[in-house]
Amino acid sequence: PGIYVCAKCGHELFSSRAKYEHSSPWPAFTETLHGDSVAKREERPGALKVTCGKCGNGLGHEFLNDGPRKGQSRF
Repeated sequence: PGIYVCAKCGHELFSSRAKYEHSSPWPAFTETLHGDSVAKREERPGALKVTCGKCGNGLGHEFLNDGPRKGQSRF
């Protein structure tokens, strides 16, 4: 439980309350902690590169149309 921060600069990214179970071994979140927590840019159709909103450190990818189904528990 707590707040996930950027490993490079310490910028607050996600709350553990927004984390959900996912088929990948990487953590997945439904929302950021702040509006400027992350930056996203299209890397290829259907996939966004996600970086820290403060320092630009790479955080992974967001795949469009992926995530918990409506009404499904995040945990």
